[in-house]
Amino acid sequence: MLTLDCHTIREIEHQPRMWMESFRIIRKRKADIERFLADNQITKQTRTVLTGAGTSAFVADTAACLFMQDGYGQTRSVATTDIVSAPCSFLSPEDKLFVSFARSGNSPESVAAYRIARKFCKDARHLIITCNPDGCLAKEAEPGKDLVIVLPDGTNDRSLAMTSSFTSMLIACLLCKNIQTLDVEEARLEAAAAFASHFLEDAVTTALREMTAKTIYRAVFLGSGALKGIACESHLKLQELTDGQIMCSFDSFMGLRHGPKAVVNERTLVVYLLSDDPYTRRYELDLIDQVGKENRPAAQIIVSLTPSGVKEDIDLEIDAPASKALEEGEYKYVPFVLAGQLLGYFFSLSKGLNPDKPSVRGTISRVVNGVKIYEY
Repeated sequence: MLTLDCHTIREIEHQPRMWMESFRIIRKRKADIERFLADNQITKQTRTVLTGAGTSAFVADTAACLFMQDGYGQTRSVATTDIVSAPCSFLSPEDKLFVSFARSGNSPESVAAYRIARKFCKDARHLIITCNPDGCLAKEAEPGKDLVIVLPDGTNDRSLAMTSSFTSMLIACLLCKNIQTLDVEEARLEAAAAFASHFLEDAVTTALREMTAKTIYRAVFLGSGALKGIACESHLKLQELTDGQIMCSFDSFMGLRHGPKAVVNERTLVVYLLSDDPYTRRYELDLIDQVGKENRPAAQIIVSLTPSGVKEDIDLEIDAPASKALEEGEYKYVPFVLAGQLLGYFFSLSKGLNPDKPSVRGTISRVVNGVKIYEY
């Protein structure tokens, strides 16, 4: 269907299948997860830190919003890069659960943050969600205290850009939170997988590919609540897959007006990730109208669960297939990231790059390098 047979596009395309395979792994580990939560008295009131580096940190950012919406008021997201460099600024001895996300588990910060948390929060327990059973982080886990969830091998992306690993780790985390209602969650996840498959239909991929014909040097991704984390991940996908030739940013809809709006001009692509919350959506539609009239960007894309009703100056709108199960589930926002992933892939090709290895000078790599860890 698409123009280059490489890891990147295969890993984007197989995400719906990886999500259902991840569900089956969580279901198989249901008793282990329930025991871990019960033995350690993990509840909605538990002080919980969600953590990872880079894309894995954006998993944490997105999940933290969804945890908060579900009543987990003591849950927060802290990147491993922040924990390692300034632990006293981000950790408390009262933190009781750490949920770590790692594609390979071999990033120096992943293991360092785990070790620091063990020293700083001596009574804490660790849930590690990873795509690599042989990674350093998975091996570092302490048997009897920590729980390691290893996702399907296909989620351990071979390309530089994290795609199926991002979405599958996010879904696995939500499934662990919803471990008591897995039978209900399965139908909701299947609906999200169907939404993701919609992004891969010829009409949508063709429209996204056609964006590369426009003169675009910048891109801005906007989202509210959990979708701000998705916007953050989306901006990284387009920027790293074009080797920085398209400079990208992200923000909330409301936050854009406070200075960042200055980057939006006639050579900017703006991607609006619309909330389905009626209250939030009113603010978002106001911002779309203002940007279209005042900034006149090169192209505008809307991604939404339901039709936005915006008629003017929108180049493409991608709406989800109607589904009550999709609307009821926490997984409904996960497919939105495919817009950023596919844009990154198509723009990478249009600039003559290899999406699997887009960094011409080798300044970024699949596993981060150049990090020296100091003893804490």
